[in-house]
Amino acid sequence: MISELIVALLLVAGGGFAMLAGLGLLRLPDVLIRMHASTKAGTLGAGLILAAVAVHYGGPAIALRAVATIVFLLMTAPVSAHMIGRAAYRTGVPLSPHTGIDELRDVPPP
Repeated sequence: MISELIVALLLVAGGGFAMLAGLGLLRLPDVLIRMHASTKAGTLGAGLILAAVAVHYGGPAIALRAVATIVFLLMTAPVSAHMIGRAAYRTGVPLSPHTGIDELRDVPPP
């Protein structure tokens, strides 16, 4: 009974964060800001859903796979978002007019 409640809470929270990541992709004005929203909320949402799977099935093999996948997401999502954002900036994707600081404006490309 308690484990079912924990699984339900983890799934609802994970789904909510995944929904926020999708909403951020639709509503935010800039590629760099969109990458930030999708990376943070998407990783947290997927991690919570994987934690719910580990709690629900309860076996050590499933839990180990879920933990390994969460660690893999935490290690790769920020790097991939950084590289996509960097590529978007270097190819000239326009920034939002609300972006106040562009520290790379005067830096020549390598």
